[in-house]
Amino acid sequence: MKIWVDADACPVVIKDILYRAAERAEIQVTLVANQTMNIPPSRYINFLRVASGFDVADNEIVKRLGTGDLVITGDIPLAADAIEKGAVVLSPRGELYTTDNIKARLSMRDFMETLRSSGVDTGGPPALNQNDRQVFANHLDKLLNNHIKNN
Repeated sequence: MKIWVDADACPVVIKDILYRAAERAEIQVTLVANQTMNIPPSRYINFLRVASGFDVADNEIVKRLGTGDLVITGDIPLAADAIEKGAVVLSPRGELYTTDNIKARLSMRDFMETLRSSGVDTGGPPALNQNDRQVFANHLDKLLNNHIKNN
């Protein structure tokens, strides 16, 4: 299993959790973004810079991921594509996207996009809080422990 991170929108605190997990579990984490990022020196942490453009990072992640890989993203269309390829998807808030819930998430995303394009101010998600970080870390630990146990 490899971990792929949609890094442009991933909060720093979540990246920090992933860096520690990469070292602890000795698992490859690759951050994909269209802008340069500082990452800690590690044989387990990689950075892949892609060209700027709509969905370029998302497309690169989908192209490179394998069955059973873990994708960290809050991007619903990317999550749907990753699930279709057999990946496990975890949002930075700790929500596990699955074949059972991704269609509803896509529908809600499309509905909200329609509202925004018609001029309705839908606001944004609340700021990431301590509970979100804890839920993310707990789900990540569970996924990593299951991977280690099964290999």
